[in-house]
Parts: sequence; C-alpha cells; structure tokens
Amino acid sequence: MTREEYINQVFETYRLTKVLADKNGCKTMHLRHKALNKDIVLRSFPETVQAYEILCGIKHENLPIIYDSIILNDGQIVLEEFIDGVTVAEILETGLYRYIGAKRVVTAVCNALDVLHKNGIIHRDIKPENVVIDKNGRVVLIDFNASRKQSNATKDTVVMGTVGYASPEQLGVTQSDPRTDIYALGVMLNVMITGKHPCEQLAKGKVGRIVNKCTNINPDLRYQTVESLIKAL
Repeated sequence: MTREEYINQVFETYRLTKVLADKNGCKTMHLRHKALNKDIVLRSFPETVQAYEILCGIKHENLPIIYDSIILNDGQIVLEEFIDGVTVAEILETGLYRYIGAKRVVTAVCNALDVLHKNGIIHRDIKPENVVIDKNGRVVLIDFNASRKQSNATKDTVVMGTVGYASPEQLGVTQSDPRTDIYALGVMLNVMITGKHPCEQLAKGKVGRIVNKCTNINPDLRYQTVESLIKAL
C-alpha cells in the first residue's frame, strides 16, 4: 500500500481540517473524526523517521502520544495526538517571558528530551515553534521530523535543523548527540527572555551564564545532560 492509498482510507472516517505543513515530500495534516469529532495529526514521510517508531510505545506528559506508525511501500505514516494550544513562538509574538515562566517551559522540554536521549534519539530541531502549551498549561515538545538515532559516525551526513538554533556539529563538523539539543535549548531560553539570539544580546545574570554554557562551541564544555541543565535552572 502507498501513502496516498492509506490516506484515502483514513479520509473515509476523518475529514481534513488543515494542512499544517507540506515540504520536501513530508506532509502534516490536522484531521477530525467525522462521527466522534476527535482530532489527530497525520504525518506523511517519504522515508522512515525512526523516532516515531520508538515513541509509539512511550507515553510522557511532555511528549505527544504517537497512536501508530505505519511503514508503507513509499514511506511512513504517523498518527499522532493533536495538541490544542499555542506554540512558544506564538506567545513570544505578544511579549517576552519572565524567568519563572521560561524555567517552567525549559524544564518541561528537558524532561521530554530526557526520554528521547535515553532511547537514543536526538531531536535536532529544538525551537519555539516546536514547543506547544495546551489550554491546561501542559508543555509538549513536537515535530521529530529532523530527529535521528544517535550514531557512532564521526560527523552528521545530512545537515538538519533551523538556522540560529542548529549547533556547530549539525553543520557537518562532528556527530550530533544529546548536547546538540542542549545547545538549541540554550538559544531558545535566551530568545524567550530577551527576544534575541545570544550572539545579538545575551540574557543578564544567571540566565546568561546558563545560556553561555549551553551554547559553547565545544560540546565538552556544555551541560552534558538535560538533568544537569535542570539543576542549573
């Protein structure tokens, strides 16, 4: 079965609410069950994204539920929990975070990353657009499209991530590992507090020191685990 054939079957019971993304052969759609009004996210990939396979059996407050991951003749379909909320990026459009609010969000993302890292997954695209806060205040890390299994290779073979948030190793310098996500998380923390990348304006005081350590060019000089970052916060 192809992805198109599978999606056509899904459309027998679900209707399309919105296309959330459509780029490089990857498509993300918000669907609603015709009878039950239950919302889901359907992701379509031309290649298998291993993170979704692994997360299919994991439930965590700060991660979306992956209902199913289906490997097909021409790629992969993922059925995922729809998070009804706003992204950190959308919140930043209305104003900056105070430290206590930023700490709560970053700690929740650290908790999500702890699960990923312990399962050998590097997210590789931590940014405000990929952190959603629902109506009950639940913080959820989403979008594992750029993720990869941790490898013993000497450097990344495919450049992935978002400019400004991607660590030096994601640019093909060395191999991505959990410290790659810590780098991006440091950038995000700074943006939440100052509205700017740390190279433009570093947050003051304790936050600035945390951001500096997170974003050190040398991965060995960053926080080595998300647990150590949580303690610093």
